[in-house]
Amino acid sequence: MIIGIDLGTTNSLCAVFRDGQPQLIPNRHGRVLTPSVVGMLDSGELLVGDAARELRVTRPERCASRFKRWMGTRESAVLNKNRLHAEELSSFVLKSLRQDAEEALQCEITSAVITVPAYFNDLQRRATKLAGELAGLNVLRIINEPTAAALTYGFHDREAEKHILVVDLGGGTFDVTLMEVFEGTLEIIASAGEGTLGGEDFTDRLVAHVLERHQLHLESAEIQQPRLVARLRQECEQAKRDLGEVSSVDIRLPDREGNFASDSPRTTVTVDQFQKMTMGLLERMRRPISKVVRDAGFRFDQVDEVILVGGATRMPILRECIREIFQKEPLCRFDPDEVVALGAAVQAALIENNAAVEDMVMTDVCPFSLGINITKEFAGREMGGFFMPIIHRNTTLPVSREDTVYTLRANQREVRLKVYQGEHRKVDDNVYLGELIVQDVPLGPAGTEVVVRFTYDLNGLLEVEAFVPNSGKRFRTVLTNHAQHLEGAELAEAINRLAAIKFYPRDDVQHQRLLLYAERVLGELRAEERARFEQVIDSFEEALGAGNRDYFAEIRELLLNTLEELGFPYDDSPTTTDDDTSA
Repeated sequence: MIIGIDLGTTNSLCAVFRDGQPQLIPNRHGRVLTPSVVGMLDSGELLVGDAARELRVTRPERCASRFKRWMGTRESAVLNKNRLHAEELSSFVLKSLRQDAEEALQCEITSAVITVPAYFNDLQRRATKLAGELAGLNVLRIINEPTAAALTYGFHDREAEKHILVVDLGGGTFDVTLMEVFEGTLEIIASAGEGTLGGEDFTDRLVAHVLERHQLHLESAEIQQPRLVARLRQECEQAKRDLGEVSSVDIRLPDREGNFASDSPRTTVTVDQFQKMTMGLLERMRRPISKVVRDAGFRFDQVDEVILVGGATRMPILRECIREIFQKEPLCRFDPDEVVALGAAVQAALIENNAAVEDMVMTDVCPFSLGINITKEFAGREMGGFFMPIIHRNTTLPVSREDTVYTLRANQREVRLKVYQGEHRKVDDNVYLGELIVQDVPLGPAGTEVVVRFTYDLNGLLEVEAFVPNSGKRFRTVLTNHAQHLEGAELAEAINRLAAIKFYPRDDVQHQRLLLYAERVLGELRAEERARFEQVIDSFEEALGAGNRDYFAEIRELLLNTLEELGFPYDDSPTTTDDDTSA
């Protein structure tokens, strides 16, 4: 069975196609959203999801989040002396989703379709694929998030003929994709985006604003007072959601240990203030939107529908921005947190040739230009390092294109074709993918022809081929060799290393989450309430390891009742939140 996974910056979720339609898969808590947070206890045991998110509030130094933004880089986090990179941290989230899916579906899960932002480059996509492999999954397809969202809409509205713009603002990334839908066919026309713009940036603006009101700066406070910032960020996330329903909110500033008191300083923020402090972020969103429409040769009024995807699109200031640009109301017929995962499940059904989607066809585009490094001549002087695109961005996939280059020197026997991805005229500003060495070029004058062909498919595999007409020789490679790519023994070694990090026992995760929630509440209580409640927490923690089921049930009930009495009821019901999801 193939599952579809939306691996998000803030939350992740998965879905499966069965009974003729895509269906979300609940996690161990009965929720469909699993926070993309990884934490490690002092014992070295790993927490993923809700429990890790609770731990992040009180022990931020023990947790990692937002690591989707690190994909394709060597940025890392250190958890209990374990240095973990983005693909390794993501693999823990994916493994948790896989285990929850196996429990819910009562079958083994070995294959998946995983979504990524449309503007992820090749390194980021391969890092995502590696994360899936480390989690024990055969990643059959990496699909763009806006494309997945469009598949959900297309599955439910196959007779439509229209041009749709998908605006996807998740927790950490922003994508825009323009597509044409007709008779069950979804044709991607153009994509653009920004890999470091998401709903969490809007939260950070609130955090920075509150800190500045108290003569603190976000960058230094994150280092010097991490618990204060972690708790304040949680407070600001709630304030961001509340500003969608009320005209102003009061945001409390915790002490340096992350605790609140009745006299905690408060900062009032109005909707107008929030809009002003995020004006720069909204302006950054406008640029990819304009770029996509321009690349497609469209006018704004030629877009029939604008679809909102990603939890952050719930913000009224964003909807107003879209309304102003297109002079029409944006649509949100499906839950923006869930639509991408559902589309990934539809893609899984397409791969399986499921009869329910046999009349659906999807085409995608190459989000970046692909080309090679060349030398140019200026006033008799040679200058290297220039980028010559062979496949231009927004070319429909699969595609095969060729162009011709020439030797620089007489009797030049070798040509090195260095391959890059990007839009800059200088290769140093683009992403290096690898190279193909053309050897045994026949002796002759400068200007000997070498025909270069790029072939790029829907799975992101790039074949580079060179043909030398004077010799009839061909050279070919499929580019996969970079830091994020592991094969064979290297992959097995990485999997074994991560397997040594022990997951917190599945049956105990919900109890650990309750304990962490109680510890967080402790920081908000008045002095006279703390002592009694701390005794209850101590009893619960002791009962966790006592092995006496009846005693544990009694103490757990006491803890839940005490939380209720204090005005902090613990909600373990299978509901979703408004947190940002996709990337």
